[in-house]
Amino acid sequence: MSNSSIRAVVRALRALAVLAVFPTGLVAQDAMAEAEPTAWSSIPAAMQIQLAVQAAPPAMREAAVVQGYDADGTFVTLRDGEGEMICMAPNPASERFEVSCHHRDLEPFFERGRELVSEGITGNERTLARWAEVDAGTLPLPAGRTNHILTGSGFDPETGEIVDAFTRWVVYMPGKTGAELGLSEQPAGPGVPWVMFPGTAGAHIMITPPRGG
Repeated sequence: MSNSSIRAVVRALRALAVLAVFPTGLVAQDAMAEAEPTAWSSIPAAMQIQLAVQAAPPAMREAAVVQGYDADGTFVTLRDGEGEMICMAPNPASERFEVSCHHRDLEPFFERGRELVSEGITGNERTLARWAEVDAGTLPLPAGRTNHILTGSGFDPETGEIVDAFTRWVVYMPGKTGAELGLSEQPAGPGVPWVMFPGTAGAHIMITPPRGG
């Protein structure tokens, strides 16, 4: 095995060790977990749209595409749009309340994740499968595109307001290291950007603000 191959394996193993204890939008955004029904298991399409777009910058909400779930729990497009953002309603099968909006250039990466899940490929195996395809040039993952991830404890069914709303951001930078970007490769405090999975296809800048900030 060449030195470059060894380094790539080591990077992947380190990344997956972190992944096991610190999941992020990279893998959680399109996870299809099996769970008991939640308060967001059967939300009308209009409410799904209202919730989903809250993750996007205000000026980009009206034109965003919105993806969500029909009455059977099938993943569908709830609203078409001409904007740069694709927003996702809360997953009815997940115990965690989360909506997100990603740049449309990231959609092939997320769509591939859903395809792999449908094939029974999940967890770290799915993560490495997508990274391998990015490295091979068969799966586009353009640098500098952002995923906006909004979590909460639930929502008010009357107003659509997300309770305990908290937003963080993932900026995808495949293959980049902290040294190349001038950033730490370890968390450096609330609000301080840092590079997660450095040197891998899944490298991304994490920005997590202080809670309540």
